[in-house]
Amino acid sequence: MGDHSHASHIPKFGLAGLLVTLGIIYGDIGTSPLYVMKAIVGDRIISEELILGGMSCIFWTLTLQTTLKYIVLTLRADNKGEGGIFALYALVRRTKVKWLLFPAIIGGAALLGEGIITPAISVSSAIEGLREHYPSLNTIPIVIGILFSLFAIQQFGTKSIGRFFGPVMLSWFLMLAFLGIAQLSENLSVLKALNPYYAINLLTQYPQGFWILGAVFLCTTGAEALYSDLGHCGKRNIRISWIFVKTALLLNYFGQSAWLLKSEGNMLDGQNPFFELMPAWFFIPGFIITTIATIVASQALISGSFTLINEAIRLNLWPKVRIAYPTIMKGQLYIPSINWLLFFGCTAVVLYFKESGAMEAAYGLTIIIGMMMSSTLLVFYMGMKRFSRWIITAFICTYLIIESSFLVANLEKIPEGGFISLIIAAVIATVMWVWYDARKIRNSYVEFVNIKEYLELLCELKKDLSVPKYATHLVFLTSANDEDQVESKIIYSILQKQPKRADIYWFLHVDVVDEPYRMEYKVKEIVNDAVIRVDFLLGFRVAPRINVMFRKIVQDLVKAQEVDIVSRYESLNKNQIIGDFRFIVLEKFLSNENDLPFYEKIVLDLYFLLKDVSLSEEKAFGLDTSSVHVEKVPLIIAPTRDIHLKRIP
Repeated sequence: MGDHSHASHIPKFGLAGLLVTLGIIYGDIGTSPLYVMKAIVGDRIISEELILGGMSCIFWTLTLQTTLKYIVLTLRADNKGEGGIFALYALVRRTKVKWLLFPAIIGGAALLGEGIITPAISVSSAIEGLREHYPSLNTIPIVIGILFSLFAIQQFGTKSIGRFFGPVMLSWFLMLAFLGIAQLSENLSVLKALNPYYAINLLTQYPQGFWILGAVFLCTTGAEALYSDLGHCGKRNIRISWIFVKTALLLNYFGQSAWLLKSEGNMLDGQNPFFELMPAWFFIPGFIITTIATIVASQALISGSFTLINEAIRLNLWPKVRIAYPTIMKGQLYIPSINWLLFFGCTAVVLYFKESGAMEAAYGLTIIIGMMMSSTLLVFYMGMKRFSRWIITAFICTYLIIESSFLVANLEKIPEGGFISLIIAAVIATVMWVWYDARKIRNSYVEFVNIKEYLELLCELKKDLSVPKYATHLVFLTSANDEDQVESKIIYSILQKQPKRADIYWFLHVDVVDEPYRMEYKVKEIVNDAVIRVDFLLGFRVAPRINVMFRKIVQDLVKAQEVDIVSRYESLNKNQIIGDFRFIVLEKFLSNENDLPFYEKIVLDLYFLLKDVSLSEEKAFGLDTSSVHVEKVPLIIAPTRDIHLKRIP
């Protein structure tokens, strides 16, 4: 994952950096003009009150929600240059407020849910544009084909195609702006919508006007991604490029509003205002640019989902899964299980809803829930940073009203399909909670012993030639945070299960720290040339490749003449042959001896079910399988009560 410094992988501020930012950051929010105005009008009769009110709502949503909350405030909450809900949680958990885990889990689940629905609705909205010329076209096979291709290429990484993302999105935003200006120039009166009066009038006077907020909210759905991708682009690049992006978006929305007012008194009748802005001669190139832009938007969200899961694994909120690094680009990940889970989820959404218009109902609900969770964490961050009490109070009041209103307006969508996104988010959140809580239950029953009490015995075993030597270097992974402790099961494994004589006993401990890319270690030689403990201090975005890292540590120790790794066998020692290293991994399983309370039994049963399909401990820690021995250890949490057996003659 790279070095401790986080700055080396962030594009420098300048034209190149801004172009990269356009390609990575703004796909989701940038493609929203495809469906927002269409969703606002829906099956309503077009009127000036509806169009100007809807346009005013869009302007103030982009200003208050996206610009003020995310661009100005949330981007301040960077964790050593990294952003996103889990990076923010890693910051605020230092406050020791335990329940903050819940908004982190719910927010993370909502973002992953967005990763399933966004590619489906974006690509569907673009391909449905073909119906402008082919009204009876079945777009579903085309959409699924594009989605399959998109997910299939993830395994190769995006280094080669990534350089085109910026120019594609630049072309897209320029197209949005020019199409909008062409229509806006015919009716500049729509600029009246900048006045918040029209938004307030729509929400309070228009029949069922408040519920239109559910459609308006779709204009800011990519705002959370701005923060999540902070580490890839840098704060300054995001803030400066947003000026251009917001201008292009608003011009297009105003253009669509001007076009809609031409049809006052009528209904949309299946037309999409976005495609209606295109002159006939421009439709084909416009359609191609639109389709490619939605693919880029989907790609950015898929990559974001990989990063999110990687962070969740490091924070013990997701089962360990295989992570590949398809290119040398820092932060570029590929997680096969998540990739195909997202694909099947997208396909199911397309097959269930069939039309992008129907998907809108499932789209906004989980996203607003995720935004409310990040607002909750942000309040604690502002408290940590000693923000003025008045600023914090103003933030809470403002966004409690705004985001609660969006939430209530989106609740209407539950029967129409919103329940789908809620189910997706609930399943993901349940997996996170089960994995976290089960490990907590399990670890609370792990018995630790003081290593000092066994040092003499270990030294005697080392010299006991009657016991066959197990390895020159015997390495155990320990979860003990205290450097003077190890699990009692490790001592049992060395001394009783099968006495394991070695020349040097190593105990490795991995500590996941709050800084994203920290890579440090410390060594404590407990007994000279006999017992050594190594503590890894790894950031929550660093892959724990323990085999490679441990080898580097041993090389450093040898170079500093702190340890001798030459084999102790006479013939090999004479020829300076390096001794063998053997790793022992203790893998716990739930013993039948347990008599657990109902809740703990359910949680642990689900945990071990997830563990069966997740990556094994040795693979998760990047250990070379040829030098690893896995020992099964029964996990006895609540032993069954005494069994009274009666002996009979």
